[in-house]
Amino acid sequence: MYGGDEVSAIVVDLGSHSCKAGYAGEDAPKAVFPSVVGSIGPSSLADGVKAEGEAEELKRTLYVGTQALGYRRDHMEIVPAVKDGLVTDWEIVDKIWDHAFRERLLIDPKEHPMLLAEPSLNTQQHREKTVELMFEKYRPPALFLAKNSVLTSFATGRATSLVVDCGGGSTTVAAVHDGYVLQKAIITSPIGGEVLTDCLLKTLESTGVEILPRFSFKRKEIRPGEFELVKLEFPNTTESYYRYMQRQIAADIKESVCRVADSNFDESAYANIPTTSYELPDGKVIEVGSDRFKIPELLFNPALIQAIPGMDKSFNEFASVKGIPAMVIQSINKCDLDIRRELFSSILLAGGTAAMQQLKERLEKELMEEAPQAARVKVLASGNGIERRFSVWIGGSILASLGSFQQMWFSKAEYEEHGPSYVQRKCP
Repeated sequence: MYGGDEVSAIVVDLGSHSCKAGYAGEDAPKAVFPSVVGSIGPSSLADGVKAEGEAEELKRTLYVGTQALGYRRDHMEIVPAVKDGLVTDWEIVDKIWDHAFRERLLIDPKEHPMLLAEPSLNTQQHREKTVELMFEKYRPPALFLAKNSVLTSFATGRATSLVVDCGGGSTTVAAVHDGYVLQKAIITSPIGGEVLTDCLLKTLESTGVEILPRFSFKRKEIRPGEFELVKLEFPNTTESYYRYMQRQIAADIKESVCRVADSNFDESAYANIPTTSYELPDGKVIEVGSDRFKIPELLFNPALIQAIPGMDKSFNEFASVKGIPAMVIQSINKCDLDIRRELFSSILLAGGTAAMQQLKERLEKELMEEAPQAARVKVLASGNGIERRFSVWIGGSILASLGSFQQMWFSKAEYEEHGPSYVQRKCP
């Protein structure tokens, strides 16, 4: 048992776009950085085939954090730690945790209990691996794994709700009842913030806009107040790094100018809409017209993706994907009859992509048309974008600082006695 006040727990939410970490009881994470890393060296250590002496020299070097990624290095590839919500590379996860604890929070993990957010669809193997890596390497006194959707629910003070989590890598709709996720009612879609960013980037490129990453040019003054752009050549820059830096800019354009249309997007109706201007890092100003409504519309109508230049290859994987309103209805219909009304009246929007303007209003409007007449539809979303982006982390911060939660920790002694599989009993 911990005296809850003496040692504060650390809350870590590793998403597919960014990693959020900080102290329980605070209202926002202290450290937020990308959950991709730069990697130089062999892409995967050959599966134990090499002799031990050789393997030492062939280790890859990983660069973590916003600053490390912003610095261009020869042959540096960008590698994600998480794909579709599940961890793909444990070495990278280890590196990200290490960076969060030692370089950003400046703590010794041995002294703090850890609350880790996990995807609602996490597999048993992944949970055990997480627990094992955490206890064996960082040796915290206690640990707890909590589902993203449950934490979002707690962040708004509800025990039962339907959580619509629009993250970077995917969109997940999950029903939470009395603090537990109903596994049968989880619906996911691969369309998240990253797909929208890619679509915007391809759309801009098809209209002839060239997005130059910050490292690829410098400005030279030719006359006072007049600059010309000098492109810099770095032949050893990898394709993945170049695209990553371009997508950073595209993501900023998306967050600045895109908004959800009030009703179904129609190309002809939006053709003459006033454009919005945006200044690129190299000083060029671009005008974004109907595309700023068309890109977010993919969340409601994924079939639009075939109209986006260069995205037709991926249309097959999105062919069967439903829009958010259809996912919500489908998820609620998979739940028991007696809680459906309650779920319709507490639909929570969370995730970075959910911070987009007009998303809440549009979702509410569409659901009112689709829902049964007896249902009162209410979509709840925190007024400020920061809370929507960090709702999972904030829920974890609230949960880990509750006095009544303190006896629920999975302690190191229990781990040593029962092994990693005990996590299934301790963290339902």
